[in-house]
Amino acid sequence: MTSRIAILVAALAMLALSAATAPAVTPDEILDDPVLEERAREISLGLRCLVCQNQSIDDSDAELAKDLRLLVRQRLTEGDSDSEVVDYIVSRYGQFVLLRPRFSAQTLLLWGMPLIVLIVGAAYLWIGRRNQREAPTLLSAEENAELEKVLQSRDHDR
Repeated sequence: MTSRIAILVAALAMLALSAATAPAVTPDEILDDPVLEERAREISLGLRCLVCQNQSIDDSDAELAKDLRLLVRQRLTEGDSDSEVVDYIVSRYGQFVLLRPRFSAQTLLLWGMPLIVLIVGAAYLWIGRRNQREAPTLLSAEENAELEKVLQSRDHDR
């Protein structure tokens, strides 16, 4: 009896996990041409859902993701190449819609900033340490005598 319950629980868990990772594409979205549908899926996996932000539009149930999936399929049926479809989506929604951003000056700055901060911080610490190591210069005998005179005259003025 307990083994049947264990099997049932395991089956339900597997069903729940498989449902969580299933693509959100509905049957009415699927193209009749399997080649175009495969291209649409490839493109959709590289586009970010602007509502969910951590899922591709292929995995998202959001209404905007569905609209983007339909737009991708429409552009493909109109004869656009994969890169033309992606360029069109990026022109409307910006680079953020790409799950894997293209290399540009903005992304170079984004990825290079931690290295720049690290180098500037290391230089700051190195310069601070170097200045700290320099021993203070001692006063000569003449300077000590002059300092004593100034301090004594100041004490007499009080």
